[in-house]
Amino acid sequence: GLSNVTSIAAGLYHGLALRSNGTLAAWGAGTNNSGTNPNYGQSLVPTGLTNVASLAAGAYHSLATRADGTLAAWGAGTNNTGVSPQYGQSKVPAGLTNVSAAAAGGYHSLALKLDGTVAVWGANTYGQTNMPAGLTNVVAIAAGLDHSLALKAGGNVVAWGAGAANTGSLPNVGQSAVPGALTNVVAVAAGGYHSLALRGDGSVAAWGYNNYGQTNVPGGLSNVVAVSAGYYYSLALKADGTVVAWG
Repeated sequence: GLSNVTSIAAGLYHGLALRSNGTLAAWGAGTNNSGTNPNYGQSLVPTGLTNVASLAAGAYHSLATRADGTLAAWGAGTNNTGVSPQYGQSKVPAGLTNVSAAAAGGYHSLALKLDGTVAVWGANTYGQTNMPAGLTNVVAIAAGLDHSLALKAGGNVVAWGAGAANTGSLPNVGQSAVPGALTNVVAVAAGGYHSLALRGDGSVAAWGYNNYGQTNVPGGLSNVVAVSAGYYYSLALKADGTVVAWG
């Protein structure tokens, strides 16, 4: 009976759906909170949560941006023991307001504010919450397993966390090493260990881990209007309503 859905998000083991009336539905792992993998309450939507404008799903946690610019979070990381997966990723920073969008990584969270700045919290094992100083004019964000992406108003991408270098060993496989010639970007997506960027001309760029072909963008792919990155795979939605997948 789930209907009137306007957007969706998928975590590692759970799904979220936003209805047109501003309420959420959730299913999958975490409908209880046993504290035993994978049940950390990530599908237990907080009672009374309404006026939701956007949503995001991490590995074991969920985020919801309300229309008033505040953020709700639940699932793993409501405490911060520092023991996986409890890294404080669901502990929304005090006083965080004017949020326009959120992104949920493996064990960390990002919030984009109306003034173009970004807030980050949660696990920082690989520097994924070490946001570059002075980062402003951000219009979109994405969070991978251990890395973060920010799209600036001028069409450039900034990345940090795992993969700033490419050692060839997980998790440092270049997912944060943005290609130097990448410009005119209009959207970004972050997967397990790779990243995607959609350019204004409808083409796609990909970088990072490629052991499963997830960064081998199909030749001739064009007219793309949206991209999404899974753990080891990539998706592109074309203007004609068809989907292309690789990885």
